Amino acid sequence: MLRKLFLLVALWVPFGLVAQTRNLPDFADLADQQGPAVVNISTTSGPQDEQQILPPGAEEDPFFDFFRRFGPPQPRDYQARSLGSGFIISADGYILTNTHVVDAAEEITVRLTDKREFRAKVIGTDKRTDVAVLKIEASALPVARIGDPNNLRVGEWVVAIGSPFGFDNTVTAGIVSAKGRSLPQENFVPFIQTDVAINPGNSGGPLFNMRGEVVGINSMIFSRTGGFMGVSFAIPIDVAVDVAKQLQTGGRVSRGRIGVVIQEVTKELADSFGLPRPVGALVNSVEKGGPAEKAGIQPSDVILIFNNKEINSSNELPRVVAGVKPGTTVPVQVWRKGQPKELQIVVGETPDERSARRQQGSKPAGEQIGKLGLTLAELPAERRRELNVANGVLVENAEGAAARAGIRSGDVILAVNNQEVKSVEELTRLLTGGEKGRTIALLVKRGEGSLYIPLRLDESGK
Repeated sequence: MLRKLFLLVALWVPFGLVAQTRNLPDFADLADQQGPAVVNISTTSGPQDEQQILPPGAEEDPFFDFFRRFGPPQPRDYQARSLGSGFIISADGYILTNTHVVDAAEEITVRLTDKREFRAKVIGTDKRTDVAVLKIEASALPVARIGDPNNLRVGEWVVAIGSPFGFDNTVTAGIVSAKGRSLPQENFVPFIQTDVAINPGNSGGPLFNMRGEVVGINSMIFSRTGGFMGVSFAIPIDVAVDVAKQLQTGGRVSRGRIGVVIQEVTKELADSFGLPRPVGALVNSVEKGGPAEKAGIQPSDVILIFNNKEINSSNELPRVVAGVKPGTTVPVQVWRKGQPKELQIVVGETPDERSARRQQGSKPAGEQIGKLGLTLAELPAERRRELNVANGVLVENAEGAAARAGIRSGDVILAVNNQEVKSVEELTRLLTGGEKGRTIALLVKRGEGSLYIPLRLDESGK
């Protein structure tokens, strides 16, 4: 009897293992069918100074390592060459990739899996979503099928095809780790997080579901070394396709804006406002004469619903607003003094990248502080009365090191290391005259409250 039982167990265990093995996914057909639509992209640009590619001290900034774009910096005095990936979205040669793959490139070469090479032209780029559209002169090309990322489930298998380290058509696989991730300074994209192996060169390549449909563009990695560490981020393909269509038809992307500075609603803040739970986006300040002010939105309002979409956290609001066509009137529900209030707002338009960064030789309205990324202006007397402050300097724009530290447009800098700031000239002197490598504390007025923000004074502040 015992011998028969042993034989049954011995037969059942291998059978069970075989059954489990048969349930594992097979990516071979997907790679065969979709691989030809994935391309290798190489770019060449003129001689560049190393500081233009990687600002001094940036490697020590944890946020720089956390969201480092693919591709190591190149030595100075050489032509900068970079490798990336992309995929064909139309048989006549339109290709999607990342903006950072082709940014500042003088020459772009696209190589197909059949070894044909084409010179590519940039149709348009959008830095806010990191999406770029290229065009090659070819016909009857293999085309990637577009899927719906909204149907993705956390835990679902996904596949990346790209050119890590220049190895064309490399296939890697993993699962969806999370959806709708919001990353610092990247609040226009609800990223798909995966554990698919993504490395330098994969950037711009497609992320496929198991039906062989593109659901995202691989764009960022979490890495302290520049290599794969199990956390990767992809731009949802519906966001990318919408951007691509606008770039193809108009050469630019139109986004809505309402002119508010917001922050997250914590449990403590929700209790103080009488909110049943911590949801929505708390309005810190409202732009003078902007769409929000005209609609009646006030500081301390909590935006709960915008254009019939619930706002569960503050990082959702910029995406929802940006998705509304400028000039459209939409309903807004805010929480004010313990109860909901319905408003109507006419959505304005976000300045495009060229206007926002004041390129092509135009002069900024405020004074710029070197490479810290701060554009400052004197605080008008009327604004001082509104904020109930005696002095301060207005932040017109925050990028680079300042943005990574947490400074935002609309902030008012009141003091540096407890030394009161009375003018742009005084603040500039304090920021540029300090000991390099030292961290200073900026007292910032934001909405109804204030907070200290640490800012490192490294060489980029010169």
